[in-house]
Amino acid sequence: MPRINWSGMDRSTSDIHEALQQVEQFRQRRMLDPDLAAASVQVKRFQADRFKATYADFLHDPRYQTTAHFFLNELYSDKDYSQRDQQFARIASTISKLFPQPVVDTAAALADVHALTEELDDRVASEWMTHETPHDLRAACALYIHCWRTATDRAKRTRQLQLVLHLGGELDRLIRKPGLRGLLKMMRRPAGAAGLSSLQRFLGAGFDAFAAMGGADEFLGRVKQRETEWMGELFDSDAVACETKLAELIAQTPS
Repeated sequence: MPRINWSGMDRSTSDIHEALQQVEQFRQRRMLDPDLAAASVQVKRFQADRFKATYADFLHDPRYQTTAHFFLNELYSDKDYSQRDQQFARIASTISKLFPQPVVDTAAALADVHALTEELDDRVASEWMTHETPHDLRAACALYIHCWRTATDRAKRTRQLQLVLHLGGELDRLIRKPGLRGLLKMMRRPAGAAGLSSLQRFLGAGFDAFAAMGGADEFLGRVKQRETEWMGELFDSDAVACETKLAELIAQTPS
């Protein structure tokens, strides 16, 4: 997709514009195609289950559980992000006037992750919808592995992981800015009055999650390790062996 020239805008601002336009295009595709929309929900729910299984220890660890839930709720769930995206889009051209630059950088990092994730989910869902809906976990695992290998490539998946880690790094840097936490709290009322409550909630939740960890290096390092290992499994392992491993992992995870 060609890059858009938003002349006169900060680079982060133009990135937010372009990424959100891409996300909206994928959303419109799903609105026009009920089968694709249904497949997209199934894919996102499966991926959320995989995330919960892969990071079950994080989700129950007092140090990491808030951050793990933040990633699950903001990046890996099937929830509707349209309100947050609309708020981002509405203020993208002036966000640098409303928020400090570290917040703008974090918003741009989120937009990048969101756009690429939607693209990859759309690819997987487009393949998923051409097959019979799986009726059990093993069938869902087999179909997901097939769609992963057929519809996506290693370069895009590696880029997705890099962007997630970059977003985590931006949030970690955000909490180190003196006075920023207090500023974000002070902005709750004006943000709500301006119709930016979802954006404010995301920023506040991310700030609080990373602040609670007391350092993100170990968390992000383990995410990188686990996601890299799963990427290798999903692309390179024997399909039946990968299906078995994935099904066993999800099945043994408490709901």
